[in-house]
Amino acid sequence: MPTTRDYYEVLSVERTADGDEIKRSYRRLAMKYHPDRNPGDEAAEAAFKECAEAYEVLSDPQKRQIYDQYGHEGLRGRGAAAHDFTRMNTEDIFSMFNDIFGGGMGRGRGGRRVARGYDLETEVTIELSDVLNGAERDVEFKRLDVCNTCTGTGAKPGSTPETCQTCGGQGKVQQAGLGGMFRMVTACPNCRGRGTIIKDKCETCKGKGRVSKSRSLSVRIPAGIQDGQVVRIQGEGEPPAPELSPSGEGVRGDLHVVVRIKEHQLYEREGDHLVFEMPIGFSQAALGAEIEVPTLEGKHTLKIPAGTQHGELFRIREQGTPNLRSGRRGDLVVITKIEIPKKLTKAQQKLLRDFAATEDKSVLPESHGFLDKIRDMLGG
Repeated sequence: MPTTRDYYEVLSVERTADGDEIKRSYRRLAMKYHPDRNPGDEAAEAAFKECAEAYEVLSDPQKRQIYDQYGHEGLRGRGAAAHDFTRMNTEDIFSMFNDIFGGGMGRGRGGRRVARGYDLETEVTIELSDVLNGAERDVEFKRLDVCNTCTGTGAKPGSTPETCQTCGGQGKVQQAGLGGMFRMVTACPNCRGRGTIIKDKCETCKGKGRVSKSRSLSVRIPAGIQDGQVVRIQGEGEPPAPELSPSGEGVRGDLHVVVRIKEHQLYEREGDHLVFEMPIGFSQAALGAEIEVPTLEGKHTLKIPAGTQHGELFRIREQGTPNLRSGRRGDLVVITKIEIPKKLTKAQQKLLRDFAATEDKSVLPESHGFLDKIRDMLGG
């Protein structure tokens, strides 16, 4: 049964999210609700399928455009590109999951095909100042690993799995296609592709052959990295699925570390450039001045010429962040923000009135004090 929830809500992304954001969110949620991680949890399985449905639509530009314009009804008809998710079976969903997470078959030494495990994803947060020289951060995550008790077989020690009678130990079965014109080979629904059935299950992993384990490692984050970019740690993902390699032999998946950069209280980042609004007084703007501008590495003296206007730009070369590829630093762009004082002393008011007179500009007259106003009202 297709979901009626908003697909953006399902994947916890904004409607303006780009393809990479949608993919990252799906990866995170799919791993959270994956049936192998939540055995017997029907709610988790339903959430897993719901996430797959949302991703199947939002990752396709044409389907996403229809959905944005017409919603769920548009995908069920309106004459074009009708939504086909209701026809997807569990194998289709897992196939899509494998395409995203890298599970299935990979390449080993010598180019031979070997079983490959799923990729994993986690996040790490750094400060903007860390972008200058890079940083080391410890990340903690969970992954499914081979059960030490049963060495991945899923069977209780001392017992052995039995050959699946449905597929004869092949792990695959043939199904007749439309009208009997062709046959499709799919994973055996009885043993889920293992080829064996476990009668006496391992008490540690409950017959799964895999258990969740916590892992911590140090990750080197390169200088110049942008918010949302990924550091890939090869071989820190999960081992191949039990149906491909019970012992876990083969190629492990990778760990994708998504780097998040905290918003800075002063700077906005545009590519490799930093943008900063610098408040200055109107006398400094009119007469010119030398001001101290904060940078990520200290203070820099900036000369403001006479007659500087509000919103004018000044560029301090190579005081931005380094480029991830070339290492060349961007600039610090200073935007002048002229501040007008809300309170002036009498001496300051007189000076400005004298100046206004030279400009032939009309200004409000001097205000009388409270007692003067009372006297005026009483006629002196």
